[in-house]
This record gives sequence, structure tokens and C-alpha cells, in this order.
Amino acid sequence: MKPYPLKTVPIFKQRIWGGQKLKKTFGKDLPLDSRIGESWELADLPQDKSLIANGEFAGQTLAALAESHPEAITGRKSFPKPFPLLIKLLDAEDVLSVQVHPDPETCRRMGRGDPKTECWYVIDAEPGAVIYKGLKHPVTKERFAQAIENGTTADLLAKIPVKPGECHFLPAGTVHAIGTGLLIAEIQTPSDTTYRVFDWNRVDKAGQSRQLHIDEALESIHFDVTAESLPVAKGGRLVDCEYFRVDKGHRMADRQLLLRQGQMQTLIILSGEGGILSAQIEPVEFTAGDCVVIPASYEGAVMFTAETEYLTVTL
Repeated sequence: MKPYPLKTVPIFKQRIWGGQKLKKTFGKDLPLDSRIGESWELADLPQDKSLIANGEFAGQTLAALAESHPEAITGRKSFPKPFPLLIKLLDAEDVLSVQVHPDPETCRRMGRGDPKTECWYVIDAEPGAVIYKGLKHPVTKERFAQAIENGTTADLLAKIPVKPGECHFLPAGTVHAIGTGLLIAEIQTPSDTTYRVFDWNRVDKAGQSRQLHIDEALESIHFDVTAESLPVAKGGRLVDCEYFRVDKGHRMADRQLLLRQGQMQTLIILSGEGGILSAQIEPVEFTAGDCVVIPASYEGAVMFTAETEYLTVTL
């Protein structure tokens, strides 16, 4: 195969807490009058698989291409299934539920679910925006269960003011919630296992509350994890964990980024625009809101035609 940078087709998810900011900020072609909370930019889950949007392989799933050409795409002779990243853009017009994702040991113990570690890069934040990340102080499982019963769960959570440019790492087992007025890039392991413990007494248009998963959440939460133990990064290497690495990049117009052959990279374009160039392949253009997978065997350079901020995700 002739490798080239692969753009993906976003998968939009309606959420009770979503809005239309992904259209206003990035020009995403959202359904009208819908509350879109998530745009899945790279996914390989049973019901949601990213399609390639450009070039010879347009219409194929990224997962199938990585499976048929693992070394060219990933730089490895074999590659795990599912594709080991899930990348989203999130529009939190309203607060998300208080929730937790299990770690591998919890999944094994309960015999279900997929582990999920994630990070949030804050693209935009309204004045006063906050996230809930970990606990104010370590508590017992019994104390947390009592707070759920009393409706005082939020009183135990660490409420953290946030600003654009911050990256918050949330390992599996961390109880958390995204507050109102935030636009976030989320990089995570490939899992959609979420256990909700509190949804702010919210109901849908039919007056129905969303399902809670209290027993599963109590099994999954790490009750000793506080906000102080969770890193916040603002530039350079943002995350370096066993599942992925995330770096922040910033280039002025007419500057190049040379690509290192042998390593697959995924670019998340936060602002600006440009193209990815090589001698053999037609340029692949990108703009803010795009997610581009650069195969390990591709050799070329990224040319920025406007001042651009971006994230680079590697494995």
C-alpha cells in the first residue's frame, strides 16, 4: 500500500447535556435542533467504527485497514484489537453525570465491562467553568454509599476551576464529572463502560431519569484518589501513561513539522489549518476540529498555513 494521512468521519452522539458548539467552533455538520454532546473522531467499538474519509481507502474502517496492513499503519507486525484509542470532542452545554470507569482488575472481578483511562484537554471554557475530579478527601466505600443515598454525592467531590489549555489526567477508578460550559478533547482507551452514580436529579423530555449504576460504581471507585494526586499539565508532554502519550504542539504560519517514520501519530487539530505533504502523495489538508492518523510508514512533513495548536497522540 501507499501510505497517506488518514482523516476520519466523525460519529455524532446526542446527549442530554450536549449542544451545538461543535458546529459553531469547528463547523461540524451536526443535525439541526439536536443536542450533540460527543463527536467521536476515532473509534473502534462494536457498534461504532471510524470510517476513513479521504483517499484510496475512503469508506473502509480504520480498524480493518490497521488489521490488513498493521506494519504500514502502526509500525508493528501485529496490532491489538480493538484499535487502542478512542478520541472524542465533547460539548458540555450542561453538567455531565457523576460517574466512574472501571480498571482492569475491577472488570475481571465483576466479569464484565472494559477498563477506561482518559484525559481531558480543555479547548474552551466559559467563565467560572469547573470539573469534578476525584474526592476532596479519602473516604470509605460506606461513607460514599451513604452520600449517594442522601443525595449529597457532590459534596464529597473535588470541584476544580479550569481554563483553556489545561490537560487533566483521569486514570480508571477516578470518580468525576465535566461541568457546564466546556469544550473538551478527550483521549482514552477504547471503552464505553460508564457507571453513573448521580445525575443531578435531571430528567429527559419524557420526565424519565437516566439509569444509575450504583453497585457497579461502588465496586469501581478508588476512594483514596483526591484531586491533589491527579496531575494537571499545560504544555509539552501532557500525558505519559501505559496506554498513550499526548503532546501539545504550537506552530506559526509557514512553519513545518517533520514527521518521523516508524511511529504512528494521531493529530487532533485544535485551531488553525494546513496540509500534510510528501513527494509521492497528494497533500492532505486539515483544519480545526480534524483528527488525522499518520501511518508509521508515511514520510513527509506537516505545513501550517495559519497559526495552529494541535495535540499529538502516540502509543
